[in-house]
Amino acid sequence: MIGIDLVKIARIEKMMERFGDKALQKFLHKEEIALVKTAKTAAGFWATKEAVSKALGTGIGASCSFHDILIYKEDSGAPKLSLSSKLVEKFAIEEAALSITHDGEYAISVVTLKSSTTYKIKQF
Repeated sequence: MIGIDLVKIARIEKMMERFGDKALQKFLHKEEIALVKTAKTAAGFWATKEAVSKALGTGIGASCSFHDILIYKEDSGAPKLSLSSKLVEKFAIEEAALSITHDGEYAISVVTLKSSTTYKIKQF
C-alpha cells in the first residue's frame, strides 16, 4: 500500500503562530514535538501522517487518527514510523517505509506499508 501527501509549509507555520503548542498537540505526540524545531519539520510530519492514512485507504478520522501514528528518528536522522497496535492489527501491517522531503514552500511525504492481507487486483 502506498500513500503520498503534499503540504504547504506556510499553512502549518500559520497554525503554529496562531495556536502555539496546542497546534502541534493536535497532531503530534510529545516525542514528536521535541523533534520539531521549525514549521518545515512539522509540515513534513503532518504530510507523513496524512500519507499513512491514505496508504491505509481511510484518511484521518475514526479508523486512523493522527495519534495512531508516531514518527521518530534513527541516530542517522532518518525518519521512521511506529503505528498503534490498533492499526497494526486491523490492517495486518508488517512493514513500513517513509520518505520526507522539502522543496521551497512544500513538504512532501511518501509512505509504503506492507500488509499480510493479500490485495486482489480487480479484473475487467
